[in-house]
Amino acid sequence: MRRFLFAVLLVACSKPHGASTSTASRIVSLSPSTTETVYVVGAGDRLVGRSRYCDWPKRVEKLPQVGGYVDPSYEAILALRPDLVVGARGPAGSSMTERLETRGIVTFFPPTESFAQIDDMILGIGERTDRKDAARAFVDDLHAKIASVENATAKLPTVRVLLVFGLEPLSVAGPGSFPDEMLKRIRGTNVVDAGGGYPTIGIERVLALDPDLVIDAAMGETNTVERMGKNAPGWGRVRAIQQGRFVTISDESVLRPGPRIAEGLARLAHTVHPEASIPSVTLAPP
Repeated sequence: MRRFLFAVLLVACSKPHGASTSTASRIVSLSPSTTETVYVVGAGDRLVGRSRYCDWPKRVEKLPQVGGYVDPSYEAILALRPDLVVGARGPAGSSMTERLETRGIVTFFPPTESFAQIDDMILGIGERTDRKDAARAFVDDLHAKIASVENATAKLPTVRVLLVFGLEPLSVAGPGSFPDEMLKRIRGTNVVDAGGGYPTIGIERVLALDPDLVIDAAMGETNTVERMGKNAPGWGRVRAIQQGRFVTISDESVLRPGPRIAEGLARLAHTVHPEASIPSVTLAPP
């Protein structure tokens, strides 16, 4: 799947590992969501390595890279001598965690496909870094910010949305996914209600679904505006496209399942309800 879809999905790494509660002093993070969490709970000074996609806060880019979602380097990770490796569940599978744990390295790869799971991920990293109180305080504040966005959209008309992550094949947000929950929380209805969290569909299916709004989040692909515009084969027949109800998301952090979730929710709410007054939510870099 494309780079952005990896940043949103981060799925498939079997079960979470590493139930140890010993305090970590050297941490490697293999996903943006866990990297950001290490910083917001106050343990950023213990991070010694990161994935190539980790880009917030900006100072994290100075740390050594150890690969990406599908190609983390076991050797590069070991060279950094971590006592904790964290990440979101990803295509690398369980083999990486098993190999690390045979070397005595604790791992933590929780699912992040719901708001509740994101809470658990933040609290879990807080526990493993001896920052439990800071993690709990952050989650409580996060809930308040999310509620402010939900309250601002509570009485707005529902908008039927098609959220697109890739064009070849046409990959979209489906039921049970993190983006699906985001839409529900801001009075958006995901028109795709079957096929799993991130199904692939055809243009005829799009026509049958007849969304009010099409959101292009296929950041890993080029010329998506032209390829989904009024003159594009198939897309030109979609009512939302004909009416100019087509928006491109240019910042992948909007749909990143991590500690900036409230900020992403507010920005998505602005996209779905441009006429509404949505509170500005910004998480300052720690």
